Amino acid sequence: MKLEGQVRIPSGCAIAAVISRDGKRMSGKMICQAMKPMHERSNGLGGGFAAYGIYPEYKDFYALHLFFNERTTRKNCEVFLKERFEIVKSEIIPTRKIPAITDEPILWRYFVAPLRSALMAMQVDEREFVTRTVMKINTEMPGAYVFSSGKNMGAFKAVGFPEDVGVFYRLEEYAGYSWTAHGRYPTNTPGWWGGAHPFTLLDYSIVHNGEISSFDANRRFIEMFGYKCNLQTDTEVITYIMDYLLRLQGLTLEEAASVIAAPFWSTIQKKDEAQRRQLSYLRTVFSSLLITGPFSIVFGFEGGLMALNDRLKLRSMVVGEKDDKVFIASEEAAIRAMEPHAENIWAPAGGEPVIVNVKDGAF
Repeated sequence: MKLEGQVRIPSGCAIAAVISRDGKRMSGKMICQAMKPMHERSNGLGGGFAAYGIYPEYKDFYALHLFFNERTTRKNCEVFLKERFEIVKSEIIPTRKIPAITDEPILWRYFVAPLRSALMAMQVDEREFVTRTVMKINTEMPGAYVFSSGKNMGAFKAVGFPEDVGVFYRLEEYAGYSWTAHGRYPTNTPGWWGGAHPFTLLDYSIVHNGEISSFDANRRFIEMFGYKCNLQTDTEVITYIMDYLLRLQGLTLEEAASVIAAPFWSTIQKKDEAQRRQLSYLRTVFSSLLITGPFSIVFGFEGGLMALNDRLKLRSMVVGEKDDKVFIASEEAAIRAMEPHAENIWAPAGGEPVIVNVKDGAF
């Protein structure tokens, strides 16, 4: 008989998140604790975290986190960045050498502001400008990858178990009002530093448990609008879909959820006329962005989180609360690791988003 840890767990991958509705900043130690009881959901080929509110002293600047394969690549990329941005701070991302994390690339971060002359030359707003810059680096500069590009937030990821990745990046030294985490069990794609979750663009981040059977259809549609999926994993496309729906199309979070986890037509027919018209419109216009296959995701953004299951609820996800905090995880054990006295533990229904926002002005 095979023992636990000797067999593949079909619902593998671990996700966790915590947010303070009051905007109170929490140490990264809490979210790292959440990943320990879900150790068997990962296989050491990817772990990572996203944190919001961690750079208050640079909150008005985009924080670019990059992987470089060598010093020459970094220098060339920095020349490119100086043509487009004012760089107010440039530094290596602090890490702690541990045996569990090896073969790390050069890890660097820049706090930047787009140059007005560059914005005028491209005639786009600064968020579109940053998006295009990220796509250009990740597509056209071999050995350089931007893995985080939002304001007052950052992603930290590596090849390894998530609890080791947290130690490696010294996350206990950071404090944020919202944290997400992921432990990876890759099935169809390779395990490498750029392929670890979360995937980010601007202030948007995604951690995902599951597989996207609609990936090719989703990718073909989204790449028509300038996005490039080149990080060798299906999850990357979810981040770009959310950016497209929210930033470019102006949809609400609820509407975006009704696109990627669209209700069945039979369910839509049972709604009242206004809902039926709206949901039919979303399913028809954005049909290529329906994500099929089993998934549970946590979507992070400035000031909030959204948790969402596929419409058949083929991946586990639970939510809990305590005081001003809301906890989300693949397992209740992970929530208890963050808050032993968590209350109102419940499992969201398939396709129904759980949206938590920080109070206005709280961060």
